[in-house]
Amino acid sequence: MTLPHEAETAAPESGPERSPAGPGGAGSASGRSPQGAERTAAAPSDAENRSAPEETPQRAPGPGEATTTKADPADPAKPAKPAKPAAGVRRGRKAFWLVLALLATLLLLALVSAGTGAYRIPTADVLASAQHRLGLGGAPLDRVGESVLWNVRLPRVVLALLVGASLGCAGALMQGVFGNPLAEPGVIGISAGAAVGAVAAIGLGLSFFGNWTITVCAFVAGLITVSSVYLLSRNGGKTEVVTLILTGIAVNAFAGALIGLFVFFADSGQVNQITFWQLGSLAQATWPKVLAVLPCAVAGLLVAPFYARRLDLLSLGERPARHLGIDVERLRLALILVVALLTAAAVAVAGVITFIGLLVPHLLRMANGPGHRFLVPGSALAGAVVLVAGDLAARTLAQPAELPLGVLTALIGSPFFFWLLRRTRRKQGGWA
Repeated sequence: MTLPHEAETAAPESGPERSPAGPGGAGSASGRSPQGAERTAAAPSDAENRSAPEETPQRAPGPGEATTTKADPADPAKPAKPAKPAAGVRRGRKAFWLVLALLATLLLLALVSAGTGAYRIPTADVLASAQHRLGLGGAPLDRVGESVLWNVRLPRVVLALLVGASLGCAGALMQGVFGNPLAEPGVIGISAGAAVGAVAAIGLGLSFFGNWTITVCAFVAGLITVSSVYLLSRNGGKTEVVTLILTGIAVNAFAGALIGLFVFFADSGQVNQITFWQLGSLAQATWPKVLAVLPCAVAGLLVAPFYARRLDLLSLGERPARHLGIDVERLRLALILVVALLTAAAVAVAGVITFIGLLVPHLLRMANGPGHRFLVPGSALAGAVVLVAGDLAARTLAQPAELPLGVLTALIGSPFFFWLLRRTRRKQGGWA
């Protein structure tokens, strides 16, 4: 049964004069005439006009584009403001400027270090002598100046550059392998093992390689130590990071006991030599020592950046890295060998120099993030800067005496390590 008012309402819908619905589905039932419905269908609605600019597809920026523009929907006449660059673009620019700053600082420090000392050489004369040696003009210094510059100062600067780059790069690799910014090359006993080799060569009076005997013994002992740590920490074909670190601590203690034993049986002259070598120094830098560390340092520094992407994946965790196709065990073994190569070569020619591998990568990580594509080569460059500056300070702070370089880096690095511990504990809300 239909009520009268319902019949009146339904009549236009069933009658032959029903107006066709517009785009919005509105006919004469809404109270409009057929002409009004046609005009409504022909004209777009205000809502559609307002939403048109927002629905317009935006082209994604290309690889070389840094910014995009976005119109203001409230005021179409207002000029569009450029959007901020993407995070990756900003980080890439920051890394570029950091590299330029580090290169400029390293060049300046090398020039200052080459001319500073008991026999002072002006920077202009250093550049003129270098141009003369390269056949680019310039003029040589006097006989004493040429000898001091090319036989004393420059070997020391180049050795500081190589040792600093090796220790900085090794520290970045160690922190990436262990996933811990507090790790450094001495954790798995490489430095202590190399020290045992050098001290044994001094205490036993070995000379089968001539002037290269101490360097060769330190390098071989460092490689043997890291191989022993790795083999002792393996279980079931796998190596756990915690077991590796604990094994390294035990090997460090054993190496310290061996060094103490050699010192106990050594005579006074050998004790002085052992003590000075343990403290770390570049005072005995020569071109043969530069050539001794050069192949190992260059090989390690060239190989290390190729593992940057895999280190980024490993930072996600071992299980996600395996799912992404990374052979974690093989990667860890390869990187430990590279770290051993870099660290043992550095310790063999400069003695035990601590905290470079800890301080440098962490500072760069704070400056430009944890990405290893910049962190690994950047740590090598920054390590060279820090050690050249440290050697310059060691030579000049207590003139005419010379501070041991390892002592100076420890004096600076220990407070930094303590601050880093407190900062990490505060960010995590405690260790428990």
